[in-house]
Amino acid sequence: MRRHLIAIALCAAVPVAAQAPAGWPEFTRAFQAYADSDKVVGASVVYVRDGRVAQRYDVGMQDKGANVRVDSQTIFHWGSITKSLTAISIMQLRDRGKLSLDDKIVRWVPELRTMHDPYGMMDSITIRMLLSHTAGFQNGTWPYSKGRPWEPFEPTTWNQLVAMMPYQQLEFRPGSRYGYSNPGFIYLARVVEQISGDPWEDYVQKNIFAPLELRWSYFRSTPYYLAPHRSHNYYVERDSSRREQLVDNGAEFDPGITSPNGAWNAPIGDLVKYVAFLTNALLPGMSRERYDVVLSRPSLDEMWKPGKPMSQGYESSANEWMGLGFFVLDRGGTRIVGHTGSQAGFRSFYFFNPATKAGVIAVFNTTNEASPATAAQRRVQEMALSLLSAP
Repeated sequence: MRRHLIAIALCAAVPVAAQAPAGWPEFTRAFQAYADSDKVVGASVVYVRDGRVAQRYDVGMQDKGANVRVDSQTIFHWGSITKSLTAISIMQLRDRGKLSLDDKIVRWVPELRTMHDPYGMMDSITIRMLLSHTAGFQNGTWPYSKGRPWEPFEPTTWNQLVAMMPYQQLEFRPGSRYGYSNPGFIYLARVVEQISGDPWEDYVQKNIFAPLELRWSYFRSTPYYLAPHRSHNYYVERDSSRREQLVDNGAEFDPGITSPNGAWNAPIGDLVKYVAFLTNALLPGMSRERYDVVLSRPSLDEMWKPGKPMSQGYESSANEWMGLGFFVLDRGGTRIVGHTGSQAGFRSFYFFNPATKAGVIAVFNTTNEASPATAAQRRVQEMALSLLSAP
C-alpha cells in the first residue's frame, strides 16, 4: 500500500501530453536495440514539449534481483548532469551581487595555491574558467580505483582533496582550451558554501529544488520512504575466465565531497520539471516570477553561449562547444543545449531546444565494461538530437 500511495503522488507530479514527434517510433526501436546490445538492465527515456511528457519509453528492471520493473516512479542517479545545478548556483550568486565570474578562484579556495603550477597562472584562474572547463584542472577526482575494500567510492571530505593538491598539477595553460574537469566543480561548490554559509546540498535544496518543486530530488543516500523506488546500478564485466557477468552494485553509493559534480538522484519526472524551467515552459502552479527567482532568462542565455570547442577534449564531437556548465550543440543550424552523466553503473543525458521547448531525457542503470555497444549508444544520442532539430 505504501508504495502504491507514493506512486500515485509521483505520477501526479508530471503533466502528460499525447502528441508524439515525427521519428519517435524509429527512435524507440534504436533505443531498445541499444539496450539489448549493451545488456542494459533498465532504462527510461522521455520526449517533452512545453514542459509536458509527450512520449515515454521504459526498458527492463530497476531491481533485477527483486524483479521490479522500471516505471515512472523509478529513481535514477544522474551523474554529471548535477554540474548544471552547481553552475546555476554560481549564476544566482552572481546575479545577487555576491561574486563576479571574473573573480579569481583562489580568493575563495586559497588551498589551490599548493597545486603544482607549471604556467605560473594559478592566481589568474577565474570562476568563469571553471564553469567552462577551461581552467586547466585535471579530469578525474580520485586516484584510488583498484577495487580494494578500503577504498571509498569517492573522496568523502574536503581535507582529502586538499591533501592531494600538492601532488597534482595544472594540465594545460588556463584559458587556452577546453578540458573537462570534475574537481573544478567541487571548487565552485566551495565558493557557494563560503558565500551562502550553507552546505552545497542545502543551498541547492533551498534555491533550486524547493522553488521548482522538485520534491523527489535528493543527494547521497535515499530517504527511507522513497527506497522502494530506487534503482540498483549494474556493471557488465568479464570474470577471470573472460566470460561476461552482470554485477549488481546495489542501490546506494556515496559520492562524498564530489557531490557537486555528480550526486543528483531523482525520478525522471523531476528532470522533466527541471527542463520545463530551462525552456521557460510554465507548469500548473508555476509562474515566470518563480522561474526568474531561480535564474533569469538573460542569465540562462549567457550560460548557453558557445565557448571553447569540445573537440579539444573529453566528450569530443564536431559542432559542440562548452558553455557555462552546459554543452552547446549545433545540429543543422539548430542550437541544442544539455549535458551527459556517468557515475557508478548509471549513465544519462538530457538535451533540449530552447526555441521549441522540446527536450529528450534518457537514463540507463547499467554500464557495459566488457563489450560496450559504443556505436549504438552514439546512434541513440544522435537520433535524440535529431528529434530536437525538427521544428
